[in-house]
Amino acid sequence: MLAAAIVVFSVLTVTTRLILRAAIYLLFALLATAGIYLMLNYQFLAAVQLTVYAGGIIILIVFSVLLTSHINDRLELESSGRRIAAGVVGLVGFVLTAVTIARTNFTPVNAAPIETDTKAIGTALMSYGENGYILPFEVISILLLAAMIGAIVIAKKR
Repeated sequence: MLAAAIVVFSVLTVTTRLILRAAIYLLFALLATAGIYLMLNYQFLAAVQLTVYAGGIIILIVFSVLLTSHINDRLELESSGRRIAAGVVGLVGFVLTAVTIARTNFTPVNAAPIETDTKAIGTALMSYGENGYILPFEVISILLLAAMIGAIVIAKKR
């Protein structure tokens, strides 16, 4: 049900002409993704999904729309050529993904268990040593900035 919700809300996000409604549909898709993480017992990843993406980026998009545009403005319809091209690209991506999944031999490996202790995850995120992740953590801040700039550019009146 959550995967179906992700697909439905993702399609609604890119097909609606109301920009605020698209942001709300994106929020629901991100919330369903966090639900899948919770079902997989990845509480930390679900919390990050909710705070960074569902919380941070959606709030930035909504504020950008509210500050730069009228709420009821409709996006222009794309030309039929662009819509067909987007459909073809989406279909090619779907086929490539399906073929890759079908051809991959998924065999279990004897890997070390995944660390789920929040303190260990926090220490690894903030360290810059051998197993540190401070660089990807800082890249997320650039992602938030890019999302805000992108939302302003999209919502800006011509």
